[in-house]
This record gives sequence, C-alpha cells and structure tokens, in this order.
Amino acid sequence: MTGLVREATDADWTRIWPFFSAIVTAGETYAFPLDLTEETGRDWWMERPPGRTVVLEDGEQVLGSAKMGPNRPGRGDHVGTASFMVAPEARGRGVGRTLAEHAVQWHRDAGYRGIQFNAVVETNLAAIRLWQSLGFEIIGTVPGAFRSASRGYVGLHVMYLSLVPTLTRR
Repeated sequence: MTGLVREATDADWTRIWPFFSAIVTAGETYAFPLDLTEETGRDWWMERPPGRTVVLEDGEQVLGSAKMGPNRPGRGDHVGTASFMVAPEARGRGVGRTLAEHAVQWHRDAGYRGIQFNAVVETNLAAIRLWQSLGFEIIGTVPGAFRSASRGYVGLHVMYLSLVPTLTRR
C-alpha cells in the first residue's frame, strides 16, 4: 500500500465525512446514532488528546481513517482502543492493514499495555481476519448486541491484543 498516514486535521473532516456517513448509514459495522449529521459525526470521530485521529492519503485522496486512544479513563487508561474506516473505493488495497499496523505501533510507542476492541460485529469477517492476523483474540461475544441492517440481531465480539509479552489473560 502506498500512501501516507498522518494526523488528521479539522480540514480533513470534509474528506472523511462522505465515507464515514456511507459506512454508518449502511448499518453493518458501527453502532453510531442513526441521525448523525456532518457536525455530530465529527464529534464521534475526531479524537482529541490523549487520543488521536489519522488519515491515510494518496495524493489528495483520503483512503481511510482511524481513531485511537485510551479505552477507558482513569485506572483503565493503560488499555487502548481504536476504530477504522476505509473508503469503499479503496477496499482491498491494504488501507485497513496499514491503518491497523499504525494504530498498534502508536499504542506500543505510547506505553499502552494492550488494545481492546469493544464491538467488532461478528459478521464483519474481513475485519476479524485482519485483527486476528495482527494477533488480536476474540475474548468474548455478546449475542445479538448489534442490529445489522441486513441480518438482524448479530453478536459483537470483544477483541484484545496484549502489548506486554508476559501479560497473560485470565
């Protein structure tokens, strides 16, 4: 994958919004509010420190975006989380993998002990395969916790990657 991963700016939102809106509206992968506008969507996606939002761009085109940061505040801030969106026309080109590898490395460099994905839709097989190829494990599934637009009630996986080699799951 060629392209540059860089910190997203407020000016990037107008290039993220079209695919963000299309993905949320499709109703297959994100449990965001159904009535998002361009302005309220920005609040859901554009992270502020200690989190961050990045874009992967090729020339002037934003191919995808990721947001990352602590999964929980306070005593839970040593475990990170992240979310990813790839523009439909850029799927299958390695954009998701590039963003995922960037997010994992960012969490490592920032001293996080692990990364937890709270809600990976069980029918999102491409994402699950990607996360597993990077070492994430499904540590639980909440049955019927997501209302897919095309499949009805499906499960949400909780996935985890330890960034501490000696840390074992109990």
